Amino acid sequence: MMKTHLLRYFVVLAEELHFGRAAQRLCITQPPLSMALKTLEQDLGTVLMERDAKNVKLTPAGEAFLHEARKVLAQLQHAAEVVRGVAQGLQGRLDIGITGSMVYRQVPGFCRAFRAERPLVELCLHEMSTRDQLQAIASGQIDCGFLNIGTPQDDIRTLSIGEEPFVCCLPSEHALAQRGEIDLRELAQDTFVMFAREVAPANYDNVIACLQQAGIHPHTRHAARQWLTVMALVSAGQGVALVPACMQTVGMNGVHFAALRGSRVTTPAVLAWRPQGMPAVLEAFVASVQNLVEAGQP
Repeated sequence: MMKTHLLRYFVVLAEELHFGRAAQRLCITQPPLSMALKTLEQDLGTVLMERDAKNVKLTPAGEAFLHEARKVLAQLQHAAEVVRGVAQGLQGRLDIGITGSMVYRQVPGFCRAFRAERPLVELCLHEMSTRDQLQAIASGQIDCGFLNIGTPQDDIRTLSIGEEPFVCCLPSEHALAQRGEIDLRELAQDTFVMFAREVAPANYDNVIACLQQAGIHPHTRHAARQWLTVMALVSAGQGVALVPACMQTVGMNGVHFAALRGSRVTTPAVLAWRPQGMPAVLEAFVASVQNLVEAGQP
């Protein structure tokens, strides 16, 4: 295999066309430079330079080899820069899980801020349920995830990004649809559209606990796997629902949102990752999110 220092020696000599100046640039003596050229010519089986006591000139084969040698050295330089960038967390790729509601919360802002800090890092978002994200993090399918859990697994580390309050989502034709606030007890006879428990147990359990605290044992008709589906079913008159307040920004027709009077129910939101063998780029992303959370920025 041809050694890279031979290529570097040849390129410098081809640029200088003078053994003395080339040796000076390379910080070596002339004999190793002459030996390097001889080795290259023997390996390639052709003369690369015509030289005499006064002149050094590239042969046509030497001209062609110079072009290719420069490309090889440039590619090696690029490879070294990529490796250093990855090792320092300046380059690479992060696969990040998000639940549906996270799109309407801080996550886009976290991603924009990180891209501004490290523009060579590729961020790839994957919409997944909380349950699926935990499995994907454990298996290495994704690097980290924004999800809704209260108590993490032993092998998962989390960073809280704040709790999101729930609001009541009513069909526009509902008798209480003009209210700014609603007491949950006023919905005791309504049918509730629920978020499927197997998708996000923490969300489901928090909503049920709040309803039971208000003395409501809800009549449920539908169990959806996406908050947009929950709201679409409410819009279609299939019931009422409690949804994260951030979902109000969706702008869906046919629904009305009202704050909860006398009740408070929230959904926990965390950034989760597996701490074992964290790549530098993931460490940098976690630190960036933590800094924004501590600064109170979106």
